[in-house]
Amino acid sequence: MHGIYFWIGFNALIVLLLTLDLGLFHRKKNPSLRESWVHTIFWVALALLFNIFVYFSSGPESAMQFLAGYLVEKSLSVDNLFVFLTIFLHFRVSEEMQHKVLFWGILGALVFRLCLILAGISLIGRFHWILFVLGGFLIFTGIQFALQKQKEDPSKSWSFRFFKKILPKGKASSIVIVLLMIETTDILFALDSIPAIFAITTDPFIVYTSNVFAILGLRSLYFILAANLGKLKYYKVGLAAILVFVGLKMVLADVYSISIPVSLGVIIAILGATTFFSVAKK
Repeated sequence: MHGIYFWIGFNALIVLLLTLDLGLFHRKKNPSLRESWVHTIFWVALALLFNIFVYFSSGPESAMQFLAGYLVEKSLSVDNLFVFLTIFLHFRVSEEMQHKVLFWGILGALVFRLCLILAGISLIGRFHWILFVLGGFLIFTGIQFALQKQKEDPSKSWSFRFFKKILPKGKASSIVIVLLMIETTDILFALDSIPAIFAITTDPFIVYTSNVFAILGLRSLYFILAANLGKLKYYKVGLAAILVFVGLKMVLADVYSISIPVSLGVIIAILGATTFFSVAKK
């Protein structure tokens, strides 16, 4: 559907956008809340413009797949950012160092997701039954999300204990440990997010582009979440519902196929309800 020149051009565009996102937009170490909102709205608008491009170049079905995939990946990225925030607060990482760690963390996220996407598409193409395994994994993860009552102490996690043991002591090594924990956390979250989009489509173009656009602008979104910590009271419940839904969609694929418009409607309804009840509760 898309030739080699398209992929070269698209990836060149992504490099340009990353330079804009991680370089130009964030030359200022501590962006204001207003600046963060402006940047976040810009990246969401850019993703919607690309969605229009998908509509005219690949048809309405692909456009709905992209939008559904983008919403799922963006939603899961929010939970990822909350974990980042917890780690930064626990280890008292300065705002300047948060700025640097997020830079490398987001770059790492792109690399990890690309590797998992390529591996996942290859495996699903050869072994159809993997879809059922991934679906069951998403259902289990969603239930685990819903039942989780309190956040884990980052200093008690296996990743912190492992990196602390192998790295020398010192202030510099502490920042390295935080960065490695961020990268490890992102890998673990990618194990949820990549299977989730496979429930919507296995088209490499849609899977890859929706993930890339969901990651763009994460650093601006992080500062918004940091300023509004505690307001999204029910976001875990919403994410749990989305994971269980897409997991069921994968498990039941050979018995009952849930159409993309229905899937998109359910995802939007869950996100809307989660936001509404969180704001009403606050």
